[in-house]
Amino acid sequence: MKAFAELIRKIDSTNKTNVKVDALTQYFREAPPKDKVWTIAILSHRRPPRPVNTTLLRTWATELAQIPLWLFEESYHIVGDLAETIALIIPASEESSEKSLTQFLEEIIALKKKTDEEKRDYLHENWTALNYYERFVFSKLITGSFRIGVSQKLMTRALAKATDIDIDVLAYKLMGNWDPKTITFQELILEENAADYLSKPYPFYLAYAIEDTPEDLGDVNEWFAEHKWDGIRSQVIIREDELFVWSRGEELVTDKYPEFEAFVEALPDGTVLDGEILPFKNGAIGTFNDLQTRIGRKNITKAQLKKTPVILKAYDILEWEGKDIRDLAFAERRKILETLYAKVQSEELPLHLSETIEFSNWEEAAKERERSREVMSEGLMLKRKDSPYLVGRKKGDWWKWKVDPLTIDAVLTYAMRGHGRRSNLFTDYTFGLWDEEKEELVTFAKAYSGLTDKEFRSLDAWIKKNTLERFGPVRSVTPHHVFEIAFEGIALSKRHKSGVATRFPRMLRWRKDKKIEEANTLEDLKQLIPSAAKSSTKDSQEKKAN
Repeated sequence: MKAFAELIRKIDSTNKTNVKVDALTQYFREAPPKDKVWTIAILSHRRPPRPVNTTLLRTWATELAQIPLWLFEESYHIVGDLAETIALIIPASEESSEKSLTQFLEEIIALKKKTDEEKRDYLHENWTALNYYERFVFSKLITGSFRIGVSQKLMTRALAKATDIDIDVLAYKLMGNWDPKTITFQELILEENAADYLSKPYPFYLAYAIEDTPEDLGDVNEWFAEHKWDGIRSQVIIREDELFVWSRGEELVTDKYPEFEAFVEALPDGTVLDGEILPFKNGAIGTFNDLQTRIGRKNITKAQLKKTPVILKAYDILEWEGKDIRDLAFAERRKILETLYAKVQSEELPLHLSETIEFSNWEEAAKERERSREVMSEGLMLKRKDSPYLVGRKKGDWWKWKVDPLTIDAVLTYAMRGHGRRSNLFTDYTFGLWDEEKEELVTFAKAYSGLTDKEFRSLDAWIKKNTLERFGPVRSVTPHHVFEIAFEGIALSKRHKSGVATRFPRMLRWRKDKKIEEANTLEDLKQLIPSAAKSSTKDSQEKKAN
């Protein structure tokens, strides 16, 4: 634990990538093998489940610190991180534990089944037996939240330096459904075992947002375009007559999409497709809001399958006849994919092809981009015809050219403190639009990005002077300020008070030139919903009524 805590201290104290990589490289060279496995797991979001809820953590920490709970809560709002607050309020200790990271994690996993009294005693014993940084890291592990500014890509880079294994090979090894409780470092990193690769996806190739204008990319004839579909990025794998469906978040989701079992019979062994899972009902693509009814469900019922059927919109093929073909040019991979699709396509098979589009000039591409919302897409993807399928986010060959966001003018109604460096400021806001019939503001979105530090500080000072009511950490404020809110997508929703759900809302600008009476209405917001989405919702409601 000492070495792991020291690693986190070094990483946490710098913004320099090379310093972080060097610290991780040294750790991976020197740490015990099992601690290496757990470190890889923690930094690639495979943390053990939280054994104690945060309410009990707060209560037991205040008992040990001998302070009232209200003082802990005020401190937490200022610090912005629960583990750091606990580490700060508990009396300082010069002691240091000799237990390994693995031993701590095994104890934390076992803790979940113990009584509250046993959990309390365990936490008190360890909080007082660790120095500040060890206590901070220990509390981070307990809370299940471990974000410290290290991406999996950066960690993989350090692991490659420590082991002399190619970074792309390591990226592939770390994909999949491995369990840090049972796998060894030898099995995970050092060994070559063909059986381990049966279900493994390839690392996803990710695009950057286009930086200036598409004309800067050069000759339009060197590029394919296709629509950027708004679903769940996935790889569908058929190997040895078995189906595996992986999300981009490295989650095996095969059981969530039983429709795809049809691929086992239709697609040849040794096929890996890259594409987008999309809701598809009555012959039309639905909204991401429709798809959310399938996300996170432990069991998919027949009713849900009927209500929100899905398809795979395939746009690339990564493995063909059991061979990794990622090094082939995109144009060659597309020919293979199109030939495959032509052979297997049918109305019953939930497989669709994402069509590539060629243009004679960039003006034509811009016109196609403008009609994106008509076809339920977010814009265009631009892919160089000769590009291989790379690992991770790389600049040069793949670009996303999203449509301009939808915007609406809304009134600030509620505020809450931010997190991290903004934990002492009110920076998380809720916005409302006018309900013309009731002549009142109805909340419709939350946003916490888009303003400058100076604007956040100015607004924070105003909020503190214009609070109407307090609801724990939330304050209602006098309706006074208007903001232009931008968002990527919109759909009707029964789960929201406004009746509308927006995707990725953020503040575009502070409209100091507008009075609240000039803010938009809920009806204005609903007018922004694409006609295709309205039709889909209307059909669903009519069928339910019948």
